[in-house]
Amino acid sequence: MNFENILVSKNNGLAQVIINRPKKLNALNKATIEELNEAFVMLEDDESIKAIVLTGSGDKAFVAGADISEFAHFSIQDGESLARQGQEILFDYIQNLSTPVIAAVNGFALGGGLELAMACHFRIASDNAKMGLPEVSLGVIPGYGGTQRLPQLVGKGKAMELIMTAGMISAEDAKDWGLVNYVTTQEELIPLVEKIASKIMRNSSVAISAAIKAVNANFNDGVNGFDVEIEKFGECFGTEDFKEGTTAFLEKRKPNFPGA
Repeated sequence: MNFENILVSKNNGLAQVIINRPKKLNALNKATIEELNEAFVMLEDDESIKAIVLTGSGDKAFVAGADISEFAHFSIQDGESLARQGQEILFDYIQNLSTPVIAAVNGFALGGGLELAMACHFRIASDNAKMGLPEVSLGVIPGYGGTQRLPQLVGKGKAMELIMTAGMISAEDAKDWGLVNYVTTQEELIPLVEKIASKIMRNSSVAISAAIKAVNANFNDGVNGFDVEIEKFGECFGTEDFKEGTTAFLEKRKPNFPGA
């Protein structure tokens, strides 16, 4: 599948999705969001893919924000539709993907860019990365899940400060806040992400998918995350991966998970 705004590659079960608009600092526009949706749908349907890395092209930006020129003239209804559609086809979609998605934040992650990184299952940043939600400086608020995911990750107080000041924080501050898991050099960013992804890929993809659903359930209103955990835990006992994992353990060998 050919894309205009993104690059997709696959290598031994690991996929890499690169937002490729370097002249726009990889800013998100409607076309890019739609292409990202197509790519993630394709990768989710590919049983050979066990993990996905999402990053930006170049060394300046992961995603420097949304393309403001596209929505500067929008009405109230247009704005609501923009946020709702974007959340449904990309941000919520990534969060609920059964395949693990790691954000490799390689520079500016602002506005929609930070929201995209937060939709991923976890984040690793280069030491030149800067993160923030500057929307209130434009007279609007984060609309792609930023007001919801940021407090979940860093706490209400820190989230309120970052949103209301429209400021940016460094990669090290983001790590201290719990927004990213690791900070490394630009050169070592992708190798580190791939190293962690390789550890993930050795495990049961079926169990990982169940774990993602259980963890996410804790953040859904009206859903008892413990009940979901119990349900998913029980379902694991009916999988081929469980049979292989327990058999391999008892036989003192490495498991060869069939992914079923």
